[in-house]
Amino acid sequence: MEEILERLPGFVESIKSIKDTILTNVVLLGEIPSPTFKEKKRAALLMERMADFQVDECTTDGYRNPIGIIRGTGKNKPPIFIVAHLDTFFDKDIDYNYIIKKKVITGPGILDNSLSVGVLATLPEIFRTLDLRFESDIVLAGVIQSIGHGNLRGTRHLVENWATPIRGAVCIEGGELGRLNYFSDSMIRAEIHCKTTDTHGDHYPSMSNAILILNKVINKILNLRLPQTPQTKIVLGKIAGGVNYGHIAHIGTLGFEIRSDSDDMVKNVYSDIQDIIDGISHEYEIKLSMIPISNLNATRLEFNHPLVKSSAAVIRKLGITPISKPSESELSIFISHNIPAVTLGLTHGENYYLENAKMEIEPIFKGIAQLIGVIMAIDKGLCDV
Repeated sequence: MEEILERLPGFVESIKSIKDTILTNVVLLGEIPSPTFKEKKRAALLMERMADFQVDECTTDGYRNPIGIIRGTGKNKPPIFIVAHLDTFFDKDIDYNYIIKKKVITGPGILDNSLSVGVLATLPEIFRTLDLRFESDIVLAGVIQSIGHGNLRGTRHLVENWATPIRGAVCIEGGELGRLNYFSDSMIRAEIHCKTTDTHGDHYPSMSNAILILNKVINKILNLRLPQTPQTKIVLGKIAGGVNYGHIAHIGTLGFEIRSDSDDMVKNVYSDIQDIIDGISHEYEIKLSMIPISNLNATRLEFNHPLVKSSAAVIRKLGITPISKPSESELSIFISHNIPAVTLGLTHGENYYLENAKMEIEPIFKGIAQLIGVIMAIDKGLCDV
């Protein structure tokens, strides 16, 4: 491991030498709209860029995930996966032109997850620049249908249908640099839909207004008692309703997420919220429904797992403090299939989920160097159990 760590500072400077290539790929891929379920154009360009950089094989799996494979020197070594999700939170009808300045790039989806997709496309050229060869095959996978309603379908299909064992995986996200995820909470995301008519006002005037009904639902959810152990929380993250200021809203939607380190607790809280929905629907004769959007089981590596310890050592060597939090991402799918995996962030930034998201350029080179260090550690067998 010491040999790998000693090479990392030199990697940073060498990666800087192809800065223009990296940023070109980030912008080219990032300016292609890629909302969930509509990633086709970005996937096609990613395959084109990987082919331009001469990966040994460029293909898609049965779910249309674009994949580039760099063949390793060892015939019996399982592959190492590097994964970045292609979809962003933004629809096609916004301005995707990125603003490039000396120190930052600004634009929708740049941190989640266009930067990572651009780096993924450039990895073959980065490996050549650093004169690196690996024993394991390196599988570069841009996965589709990850966020929101996508429910990580691309990753699920990729992992469940890969024909051989997988040695390990590194999932990459735009930020934050220092991020080291190696466990995920149990999670259910859902939407509550409310639909009323004017007739609901006959006996309960306020109950013809979907916004007021959802407010009643929110108040009852906030009254639920949640345990500190196992740690559990409900995040009310999204609400919408109505068509204009002067008319009562007859349609409304509330989006929320339940998280816990206990699968059973998430299911119990979801059941409690379903009881709230059923009770209000029955009492006021209102059409309320709850639709699950996505879900994950709690998964984790332990902190003393060789992959986690090696990744932390790489991050610290670059002068960065590792920060670990649960991650509801592609990571959980790999770990749930007994494949060791971590998620790393590549840079610093702000306004993650806004149209004016901003990423810093200079930290990217350390971010890529840490990724290379972790890949090397996995390839050398330092993360095998």
